[in-house]
Amino acid sequence: MPSKSKAARLNQKDSLENKLEQRLTVLAEKGLKPGEISKDANVRGIRAKIRETNARLTAISALEKKAEEMARIKAEKEAAPKEEKGKKKKEEAAETSKRQKKKKKKKEGKGKGES
Repeated sequence: MPSKSKAARLNQKDSLENKLEQRLTVLAEKGLKPGEISKDANVRGIRAKIRETNARLTAISALEKKAEEMARIKAEKEAAPKEEKGKKKKEEAAETSKRQKKKKKKKEGKGKGES
């Protein structure tokens, strides 16, 4: 049962439940007690497969929810206004750099000392 589709797993679950129901009726017709029926190897095997199928269906649902959440987050990011990278560079260019400020200060200091 390595199927990854939800529909296939649901079909498998229905099939297993039918098999279990049939097996329980056969054992009940034989006159076995409920304790003996629950110990039957076929019944236990079918119930184990049903549990595995339910676990896989839960995992598939979790993956679908995660995919929806990621799609929603991606849509929100795309809808958000984008910051332009060019503006930041222009602002930095408008301001004088530390080196330029230091040179200017040094020139001012020399100008004061000479006067």
